[in-house]
Amino acid sequence: MPDIDFDRVIAIAEAGGALAMRQWTLGRKESNIWEKSPGQIVSDADLAVDRFLRGELEKLVPVAGWLSEETHIDHSGAGDELTWVVDPIDGTKDYVAGKTGWCVSVALVQNEAPVFGVLVAPAMHETWVGRAGQSATVNGRALVATRRDQYEGCRIPAESLPPEMNLTAVPKPNSIALRMAMVADDRADVVASTRWGHEWDIAAAHVIAAEAGASVTNALGETLVYNGTHGKALGVLCCSRNLYDEAVQRIGKYVSENGASH
Repeated sequence: MPDIDFDRVIAIAEAGGALAMRQWTLGRKESNIWEKSPGQIVSDADLAVDRFLRGELEKLVPVAGWLSEETHIDHSGAGDELTWVVDPIDGTKDYVAGKTGWCVSVALVQNEAPVFGVLVAPAMHETWVGRAGQSATVNGRALVATRRDQYEGCRIPAESLPPEMNLTAVPKPNSIALRMAMVADDRADVVASTRWGHEWDIAAAHVIAAEAGASVTNALGETLVYNGTHGKALGVLCCSRNLYDEAVQRIGKYVSENGASH
């Protein structure tokens, strides 16, 4: 890997967050949005932040490929040793609704695994950083992931949960990256999705949560592989290491009975 100024990467991501904040106001709905596909919304800010990040990050590391939510069709990074995997605004639904649960997500992937990740959540005044084999922090504070060992009563980011599940709902940002970050900071115990998602949603959060001590795999407990030609992954499981085996069993049973969603 070339010598990379990761402090500069963080600064670029924070500048992207500041750019997004120019069009965001707490409680105000954004009107200039459209659907790029059924149920998938995009705003001017998504595209502006994407352009900014791509320009700055490609200048910083010219040899790295590029894969992002807004410019993923070209798959210019697929197969490259180093690739930026980016979601300019993860949690767009919260962003356009004037809610705080969104972030700028930037990951550097090397040989199919994320080695650096930064989440900038300017509306929440938080910057999350993780580097493989080193550390994970939020606003400079070291992260220690949840260590809960009992599934019943565990904290799940959710708007509500059926009482019979015997689980505890905690605030749910629209951004799945921020939900994974909650596990990294012992604010939640399990985050799981069984839908076919995209790697730019989770790449940065993956390295942050893993370095904090959480288990991170796909929904079936298999290794997540990044920088593929399709940019998709079968869900994600991010949880306490002590809950991992039980979570995999529960999710596997659910998928076998209901299938994965799209």
